[in-house]
Amino acid sequence: MKSENNDLLKEFTPEQIEKLDEIIETHKGKSGGLIPVLEQAQKILEYIPIPVQKRVAEGLNLPLSRVYGVVTFYSFFTMTPRGKHTVRVCLGTACYVRGGKTIAENIEKLLGIKEGETTEDRLFTYESVRCLGACGLGPVVVIDDEIHGRMKPAKVKELLSQYD
Repeated sequence: MKSENNDLLKEFTPEQIEKLDEIIETHKGKSGGLIPVLEQAQKILEYIPIPVQKRVAEGLNLPLSRVYGVVTFYSFFTMTPRGKHTVRVCLGTACYVRGGKTIAENIEKLLGIKEGETTEDRLFTYESVRCLGACGLGPVVVIDDEIHGRMKPAKVKELLSQYD
């Protein structure tokens, strides 16, 4: 791989970069290899910033625009670091009128981040969603895959403290 990318990849360990290069090499020249490379890259690196996309593009002999297009098109790829836990607050109508907005504001205040951001310690990523399909349990907060229904603003701090 080109050496100019090495400086840009300094936040990753040499082992992670070596594994990325192995993944790229495994799929080099194979039709349809881009998405599997990106999936595996995200699994080992946790996200796919531009320097990683450049390395993938060079390694697979693809234009960077194609790699970038795939990363930005599919919602399961991310270009920014994500937290260990993903906190989602439903702001659909049923949850919103039952206090979802206040819960969302409490989460932002407690975590010190806005919607779509990740805490500095990478423990939490916070997102809002329009509906989780659990309207009868509203307002709803989902952390990872755990649904917390009938959430109260006063319970948010206690809920977040259960995750480390």
